[in-house]
Amino acid sequence: MKIVVLAKQVPDTWSDRKINLDTGFLDRSASDPVPDEINERALENALLYKEANADTEIVVLSMGPEQTTQTLRKLLSMGADSAVLVTNPALAGSDMVQTARTLAAAVQQMDADLLLAGNEATDGRGGMVPAMIAEILGWPVLPGLDHLQIAADEVSGTAQVDAGTLTLSSPLPAVVSVTEKTAEARFPSFKGIMQAKKKPLDTWNSADLGIQAGPEAASSRSVMVSAQGRPAKEAGPKITDDGTAAAQLAEFLVANRLI
Repeated sequence: MKIVVLAKQVPDTWSDRKINLDTGFLDRSASDPVPDEINERALENALLYKEANADTEIVVLSMGPEQTTQTLRKLLSMGADSAVLVTNPALAGSDMVQTARTLAAAVQQMDADLLLAGNEATDGRGGMVPAMIAEILGWPVLPGLDHLQIAADEVSGTAQVDAGTLTLSSPLPAVVSVTEKTAEARFPSFKGIMQAKKKPLDTWNSADLGIQAGPEAASSRSVMVSAQGRPAKEAGPKITDDGTAAAQLAEFLVANRLI
């Protein structure tokens, strides 16, 4: 079986994220780039299956700038067999549709049996790319699984919904997205880190995929008209307890329609 795992390089979750006020895009230079944790969990599901099925091949796929190789090397050190980075200046600023078109074209060239992804990226939280890829490929999609089981010819799992829990299954090939409730990602070992330096990491562009993608290739797109920084926080009123603190607090709550 060949499993492709989608990966994305995002700003460190614990850092201060900023918007570039000139472009309206996330300022990715404002914090350290790291692999999105939800993608590590998706990879962990693939690795668990491979441990029981040695003939499994795991390929990590990402779209982004050339620096994304840092993220892919880490995922290779966790146990993936190879990685592919789709990079092209024309892809910068792509929306979910153009991103899905590009990644779907790459998956088609890989002849994959299963595509695993996180349910949403921590930088954009669109959460639609896996389903869009499934639509383009004509594959079934199992979205937002909390638990995942992979078999030789099918994939199944459970997803939480408002009314309860859904049990889903599908024959392969299929697209699956997992939530943060799924498998806990492992830490790379020293041996894995050393082996990752020698594992294949290919770089493709739009021409290699035979498509034109990116903002300029979109039939329609949104355009930023203006942007402004978040105003500085202002200190709220202070109440000094001179015997009337309770009355002052009540007046404040009433004035702000909090009670």
